[in-house]
Amino acid sequence: MYFFLRNFSILEIGFTTTVIPKALANLALGKKPISLSGCLIQTFLYFMLGTTEFLLLAVMSFDRYVATCKPLHYVAIMNSQVCSLLVITAWIGGAVLVLSPSVVYFQMPFCGSNIINHFSCDSRPMIELKCGNTKVLECMNFISAVFTLLGSLAITAVSYINIITAVVKIPSVAGRQKAFPTCASYLTVVSMTYGSCIFMYLTPTQTNRLDLSKVVCILNTVVSPLLNPFIYSLRNTQFQEALRQSI
Repeated sequence: MYFFLRNFSILEIGFTTTVIPKALANLALGKKPISLSGCLIQTFLYFMLGTTEFLLLAVMSFDRYVATCKPLHYVAIMNSQVCSLLVITAWIGGAVLVLSPSVVYFQMPFCGSNIINHFSCDSRPMIELKCGNTKVLECMNFISAVFTLLGSLAITAVSYINIITAVVKIPSVAGRQKAFPTCASYLTVVSMTYGSCIFMYLTPTQTNRLDLSKVVCILNTVVSPLLNPFIYSLRNTQFQEALRQSI
């Protein structure tokens, strides 16, 4: 679990760093310029790290499923080699899923306005600044989003359905009361993250929805990363004990 949390923490730091510092600097200075190269780098890193994060969330949910439903086989199933392979697969998968649309995206020229209707270089407002037919690029982005979001969501949903089923069967009331808040808090953050991304990237493009999309994007880039340390660390018994000992 801690091996996955380390990688998840690195992803979260990288994911938020690609957007939040620049957005805060724009708010503080009152100026909102960004170079073309900086915008393209931000776009690639944002989606690559975000895609990797969803894949890692699916891996972590599978890890919790094995720990809860197959505790006697956990050490044999989730050994160090398997854990490393799953994390490497998530990182490579995130890069591969974003690379193909990025190549097409970077090759298409910009024309007209250079003003992005967003607080970051998100894909939809950036596509509106592209010249020519963008249908192929939109289709590639949609396929990548479907595979990433719905594929990882299916694994997470199946894992936690089995976990909740196992928790319900716990004979001890205290055991159920201890397990359910942890599952509920985790599922709240996961639902918020998946819900915001599905709204932004798997619904039809409408210009009048861009303002609403910016508001929803805050859930994914600010609110969820802010809650994750509380969900995965501060609610952890071992972490609380280590914190008390250090104080």
